[in-house]
Amino acid sequence: MGFVVVPAVDIRGGKAVRLAQGDYSRETVYDADPLDAARRWVDAGAARLHLVDLDAAKSGDTMNRDIVVRIARELDVPVEIGGGVRSMDVVKDYLDAGIRWVIVGTAAVTDPDFVREAAAAYPDRIILGIDAHDGMVKTAGWLESTKVTAVELARSYADVKIAAVIYTDISRDGVGTGVDLDGTLEMARGCPFPVIASGGVHVASDIVRVASLFADGITGVVVGRALYEGTLTLETAIAEAKRASDG
Repeated sequence: MGFVVVPAVDIRGGKAVRLAQGDYSRETVYDADPLDAARRWVDAGAARLHLVDLDAAKSGDTMNRDIVVRIARELDVPVEIGGGVRSMDVVKDYLDAGIRWVIVGTAAVTDPDFVREAAAAYPDRIILGIDAHDGMVKTAGWLESTKVTAVELARSYADVKIAAVIYTDISRDGVGTGVDLDGTLEMARGCPFPVIASGGVHVASDIVRVASLFADGITGVVVGRALYEGTLTLETAIAEAKRASDG
């Protein structure tokens, strides 16, 4: 499979929203029903969807679980879900319900034994969601800082079957300042997993820049606010990504 553009559907309070720089007080609501947003992206050509339960990321309680499962069951594309994935029960529940991949973020730092157990039980179904500010990992919905670098965290799982790393530069997320190419490339070169970029896409040229690094191990990009606000269409993003990654 070539470079993939993955539309994001972030869910909070049962609605499709976006946050600016992970700030829960800087929320924009885009759809009352997240399924409407998800269906819109699939109809526009999405081959994969990135779902985030923002409530669960903060509390650990997967309160939007039913919405996530409904999206996965009603739309014919693979779905990944992050936010509040901190136990084998949650992993099993999501995967048994038809979710293709689950994303572990906070637990990758706080509970590595759980992440290893999950990766052993479900090879290539676990994604590391590594969110960083100035290269240092942040957890709990980006509310807590750590002393671990993003690349160090990814490397610590080099011996288990992780499907991919989704690397987010928090300072760029939801503000349209372009993808952190240096940090994402450092991650791709420093860990053995495919890397999906996240945060900062605003216009087509941002897609071109990141997709041109496909040969370096950056296999996709998550796009959110740019699609919702119309500074980029999904059709253009997919076409530009194919052109840049094939070249």
